Amino acid sequence: MFGDMRAIGFDTKGDFEVLKVVERDVRAAGPKEVRIRVKAAAVNPTDLLFRELGNGDAPRPWIPGMDAAGVIESVGPEVDRLHVGDRVMTACSPRRPEGGAQSELLVVPAASVVAIPDHASLAQASTLPMNGLTALLGLREIALSAGQTLAVSGGAGLLAHFVIVVAKLRGLRVIADAKPADVDRVKRYGADLVIPRTDQFADEVRKVAPNGADALFDTAVLSEQAFGAVKDGGAHVVVRGWPKDKAEPPRGIKMHPILVATVLERTDWLEELRDLASKGAITLEVAGEYPPERAADAQRAMAAGGLRGRAVIVF
Repeated sequence: MFGDMRAIGFDTKGDFEVLKVVERDVRAAGPKEVRIRVKAAAVNPTDLLFRELGNGDAPRPWIPGMDAAGVIESVGPEVDRLHVGDRVMTACSPRRPEGGAQSELLVVPAASVVAIPDHASLAQASTLPMNGLTALLGLREIALSAGQTLAVSGGAGLLAHFVIVVAKLRGLRVIADAKPADVDRVKRYGADLVIPRTDQFADEVRKVAPNGADALFDTAVLSEQAFGAVKDGGAHVVVRGWPKDKAEPPRGIKMHPILVATVLERTDWLEELRDLASKGAITLEVAGEYPPERAADAQRAMAAGGLRGRAVIVF
């Protein structure tokens, strides 16, 4: 055990004020695990939902966070790819019994850990793993071929950025929405066509793709409002689940709920993301740095919307 490590925690679900700095013991790394001294942990929309919903019967305090970057403090048995002192990034699930990434010491499977991108700070690196894995998983699920059309909602956001870059590398035609101030940004991401961001997303897509897109990656969580953007028999990627009791989508559209927790140990995908960032194909943006005592402010900034990049907790 290693006593008195700080973490962001909460004991009851609720508003931002439930977040506090807690002290906790963190176990030693076991077989095929590493222990990371976290220097930066990104704040994502999933952390807001986690705070609002809590974590059921899991041990308290509940620790949010899915993204972290730091320095390997120790390695467990059967780990030979990673070494003490390596500057690394990782993704983990906050719903596991020992909680999430917003902790000064973090034990994770070695398979979930890779070196940070070249030229990136630890804060920048902490913004990449979870959203990057989400992008790769969604694109794998819909399995479009080169030349097909992908629509992306919320085109200026961080997840959309990763989706657009990878989609273009795979030869897809990308349509994404943006507010006027973000049009140039989304073009830099690589979108072929940038449509206005309005509450009529589907209509705007149909103006440039009359038969609808082959698939939609719905990073803005438009859900049913965006069905019209997808062609008959097309695919719709959703990032916050799709309840089984919801009615079947119209026109044979197939829903693809993405559960990033299923791919947190895809070392090859994490390495692919690291290489893309190292080459400058994707940009890692920090919208603000917050000490752990201001975790609530970091979540407020995320909840307010419009961030470019991520708020990051810095230990």
